[in-house]
Amino acid sequence: MQYLIDQARVFRARAAAHGLDLGLQAEPARPRALFVSCSDARLVPALLTGSRPGDLFELRTYGGLIPDFSPDEVTGEARTVEYAVRDLSVRDVIVCGHSRCGLVDAAVSGYDEPTLTTAGGQWHALAQLDRLSAYPCVAPRLADSSLRLHAWFYETDTGAVLCHDPRASAFLPL
Repeated sequence: MQYLIDQARVFRARAAAHGLDLGLQAEPARPRALFVSCSDARLVPALLTGSRPGDLFELRTYGGLIPDFSPDEVTGEARTVEYAVRDLSVRDVIVCGHSRCGLVDAAVSGYDEPTLTTAGGQWHALAQLDRLSAYPCVAPRLADSSLRLHAWFYETDTGAVLCHDPRASAFLPL
């Protein structure tokens, strides 16, 4: 814990050393994208994308799970998606799965084949996109092309990031 405290104490100096003007943070945030990912500590969206404060609106959940939309049971995840898509008008939503995901590994337990768990993780990211596309705030923006959905996959062992290419029906390097 002391390491985290020490880093928080010198945050302003680190930010200044990297040219980050914290005074600009008083302006309303206009994030470029909603980044949905697992809460696994090895996956750091801002580090992965080189984003600065305000660039990403993040939703991190166990396994990067997006619940099915239900008007009768509004979840924190659903509200976060709605806020990003409707109120912040993000233009892109990235769902990023990753290798060695506890949720996916549990789903394919009994299989020691790394290729299977990678495929399972990639399929899982695509399944979350399918759920998102059914959200009432997402569907009309997809229809008018003002919102794009992307599935990414982060390989924790190598640092490689893959993106799903629907034309190739495969995850390819960015």
